[in-house]
Amino acid sequence: MMHHSEPIFDRILPSLFYERMATALLAEATALGATVLTSEDVGKPAAVEPFTLVVGDSLTVLLRAITTAHLNHYRTQLVTSPAAIARFLRQVRSQTAPAYRPVLKPFLHRLAQRGDESSSTLPTGVAIALMNLFSDATMEQCQSCQPLVTAALKEREAQERLLHQVTTQIRQSLELPALLKTAVDRIREFLAVDRLLVGQFRDTTAVLSGQITYESCRDSSITSVLGLWDECWEWASTPAPTYERLHRGELIAVDDIDRHYASVPCLQEFAARWQIKAWLIVPVIVQESLWGVLIAHQCDRPRQWQPQEIEFLGHLSQHLSIAIYQAELYSELQHQKDTLEQRVNERTQALREALSAMEAAHRIKNDFLATMSHELRTPLTCVIGVSATLLRWPLGPLTEKQREYLEIIHESGSHLLELINSILDLSQAELGRSHLRRSSFSIRQLCAECLELARPQAQRHHVNLRHQLVISPGRDRFWGDYRRLQQVLINLLSNAIKFTPAMGEVILRAWWTEDELLFQVEDNGIGIPAHLQPLLFQKFQQLDSSFGRAYTGAGLGLALTKQWVELHNGWIEVDSTEGKGSIFTVGLPKPMAEPPATVTNTLPPLAATDLLTYPEGRIVLVSDDEATATLICSILTTAGYQVVWLVDGEVERLLALAPLAVILTEPFNYGDVQELVDHLRCRCTTAQIKIFILGAQGNYRGVDRYIPMPINPEGFLQQITIGLTAVAVPI
Repeated sequence: MMHHSEPIFDRILPSLFYERMATALLAEATALGATVLTSEDVGKPAAVEPFTLVVGDSLTVLLRAITTAHLNHYRTQLVTSPAAIARFLRQVRSQTAPAYRPVLKPFLHRLAQRGDESSSTLPTGVAIALMNLFSDATMEQCQSCQPLVTAALKEREAQERLLHQVTTQIRQSLELPALLKTAVDRIREFLAVDRLLVGQFRDTTAVLSGQITYESCRDSSITSVLGLWDECWEWASTPAPTYERLHRGELIAVDDIDRHYASVPCLQEFAARWQIKAWLIVPVIVQESLWGVLIAHQCDRPRQWQPQEIEFLGHLSQHLSIAIYQAELYSELQHQKDTLEQRVNERTQALREALSAMEAAHRIKNDFLATMSHELRTPLTCVIGVSATLLRWPLGPLTEKQREYLEIIHESGSHLLELINSILDLSQAELGRSHLRRSSFSIRQLCAECLELARPQAQRHHVNLRHQLVISPGRDRFWGDYRRLQQVLINLLSNAIKFTPAMGEVILRAWWTEDELLFQVEDNGIGIPAHLQPLLFQKFQQLDSSFGRAYTGAGLGLALTKQWVELHNGWIEVDSTEGKGSIFTVGLPKPMAEPPATVTNTLPPLAATDLLTYPEGRIVLVSDDEATATLICSILTTAGYQVVWLVDGEVERLLALAPLAVILTEPFNYGDVQELVDHLRCRCTTAQIKIFILGAQGNYRGVDRYIPMPINPEGFLQQITIGLTAVAVPI
């Protein structure tokens, strides 16, 4: 049994048989699309004897010519083992100049991928082609005409090698100009013609025209015809059979222009002008359409075109057709890519501009809201505060109509201010500027304040408001944004009261699971249809137009509630049955980090009937806004407090008045608030003087309580009284 690494053919033959075998292998390689490497490709070093290597998907064979003692004879071997061929190539690499070694690398790589499991037999077609070389008649003929056969074989081998090289370059290139330029130069040199051209047709409706697009000339004595397309050169004016032959794919070989076109004077004149004595025209057909022609010119004499030359140019034309089609597809793909990139860039730029415009609009809106918030809130605060004060402590008897008007003023102002605050809060959240101001606070105290703030609304609607708090003293503290969570519960309580009919009930619950604080607001009101529940937490959503007519609201409360809960990494859900009521549940995860230790006192148990009393004493108000100060002074004075109004925060003057509490109002135009609070705390403890800030909750050290705007007389007095009689919410 023959080992795979041994040659499958090993005989001493005349040297011309090596040439014939090499020519046959090159022809098969071209037909099979295989890659060829010869001793000429590595510079023909003296130590390397002639060889031809073919590596393809279905054919891998090495033809070697080893010098023998017999003159003009080689020991000719055929090897098909990839491992044996790889060993031979590594030996060649060691004997080759460094500049040629990279040529060997792809062949070694492909052989390494094949291993040594390939069959040691040749494909049937290759074996038959080689066997035909060794017929008796051929052997006798070769002995008698060896020089002529050798020359013919060498020419054939060179032709096959050039065809293989050109087709390889054609397959590897997708750039049409480079592809055609390489082809015309190599083909002209091989055919030894004076001029080689590529003519390309232009598709027009009336006349078939075109021009010479590529050219290779022997030397400068040959006139260039690049870009030419003479009237007599237009294929529409040539004899009809000629164009039809080209369109059918036939080649046109004219050995003598003057003799062949004796009856066409204009063509004779054209040929004389451009020194053309003979031409060979090969059509280039791409996808069954005549794309152009490949033209060889002999300029110094008539020339009889040999069959092998015509065959060679025909083969090249077929390969060029495939390459041109691939190049056109590639060009179209590149054009589509460029067009797509341009469209993407244009779209991206349009989106950037739209985004910039949107961001600019957001900034303008935000700036407007920030500018107008104080201008809108201040007069509304006065309207609400003064109307509430007159309703509670009228300066004289009020008629029923006067009281009704005051209530309309108060409710409309409150509704408008609530809407403004909601829009401002939503704007901040959309811009990503809504941040939590965390503090440690009492859960029971939070619930107590929310219930007291919601109680007036419940009384007006004749709704019973109660609580069920399961909060042990040891778990009464929570680390979160007190004001945001207070607003969450107020929104839920307010909605529950609003949509609960008279004599209904609203319950606030709070309890701990293992790692979550849960709040729940339940009512037995009108309920929410199941198909409308997904809209609950969307902005500006009223669930039904009839609801919008019967119940006021802008549809922002629950949207803000959801955002504030999610800022605490919590969740909110609803369980509702139409006609029976709704249950809103809020879950807040236990903070991972423990809040700072705070010395606090435990609040007494909350009772639904707890009443607040207003102790008497002196309160100092620091404000530079006359309208706000007038309203606060009126409310506190009517409630029995002695109020001193100062427009600046001079510490010694404040302490000299010995107040129970100091109220600082926003905006702070009278100095550094933190510095003022620090000076007061250095001189007095929180048990001696309470410090309240009227405005949004901040991060000021030493402040006992933040009282939100706008001022509602009852709520304001509740906050003041809670702050004076209970432990303040720490910061």
